[in-house]
Amino acid sequence: MIATAQETTAALAAAAPGTVTLSGVTKSFGEVTAVKDLDLQVASGEFLSMLGPSGSGKTTVLRMIAGFEDATSGSIRLSGADVTKTPPHARQVNTVFQDYALFPHLTIAENVGYGLRVRGEARRERAGRVQESLAQVRLDHVASRLPHQLSGGQRQRIALARALILRPQVLLLDEPLGALDKQLREQMQIELKQIQREVGITFIFVTHDQEEALTLSDRVAVFNNGRIEQIGTAQEVYECPRTEFVARFLGLSNLISDDLAEELTGDRRTMSIRPERVRLTSPDEPLDDGDVSLTGTIREVVYTGPATRYLVTADAGVDIIAEQPNAYHPISGAVFGRGDHVRAAWTPEHAARLP
Repeated sequence: MIATAQETTAALAAAAPGTVTLSGVTKSFGEVTAVKDLDLQVASGEFLSMLGPSGSGKTTVLRMIAGFEDATSGSIRLSGADVTKTPPHARQVNTVFQDYALFPHLTIAENVGYGLRVRGEARRERAGRVQESLAQVRLDHVASRLPHQLSGGQRQRIALARALILRPQVLLLDEPLGALDKQLREQMQIELKQIQREVGITFIFVTHDQEEALTLSDRVAVFNNGRIEQIGTAQEVYECPRTEFVARFLGLSNLISDDLAEELTGDRRTMSIRPERVRLTSPDEPLDDGDVSLTGTIREVVYTGPATRYLVTADAGVDIIAEQPNAYHPISGAVFGRGDHVRAAWTPEHAARLP
């Protein structure tokens, strides 16, 4: 059979350096199936985040790509080559863990160059590569220090440099920012994305932090019970969730279904409306053309800094969360208070429909 041009292009893309393809991969631990018949394609140079709660299978998938776990069935291909049975050291991948795993008695330069030393690289070549790798993470000035003399964020960047110095085709990151405080974690997210763009290799990132996945990724794969519930760009999975699990896991979402959904829009399918899409007005204020609304009473008001969040118990018996940015009322605070009767309105086009 002669391959079509489209098939040939797809085959070449799958064989490009840094591509990852999982086909029908299942992993069982005794009676427990952690990953179920999984198909996943990661493009060369892509930043993919695997997002999900604990026990959803994302870390098991990462460990199978690395070779630390064997797939019960299915195949794993890296850069077009079948590595399903290949040991970890023979795969063109490297892994960065949450605990850094730096040698406390070695200097930063010695830590970063350790892998090259094990490979038998000459000292002069090793020194040049170490300097280059430290410069990539903007820490070439700490080469002579010991790990305990660095901050948590600096140690994480050193762990990254140590992984990148071996020039893997794919870098696997298992919750690497989990030990950092919120401010440092947010700073490291920006730096990590910048480093990935500079080195240009494939990053596969495991996290349970929704904001982190949305911030970093070219695409997000949302895991649940050993399967991918949805995969797409950050905007796609947030704005257009395909399942109730994705809608709820990726931030707050108002879900309206069945009779009430049909009464409001003529469609019984469940609506998912993000809180920032809901506008609060007084009940007698006219609606914009085409908008739908529910009247109700504000039960709680929460100030979050950038926004004020309102919990409205609708007269129809459902709770609605609305979120209003504080940019226009930074001093005076909330426009409405607990006990106020309000109208919660939104544009139907801003509500995702769940199949």
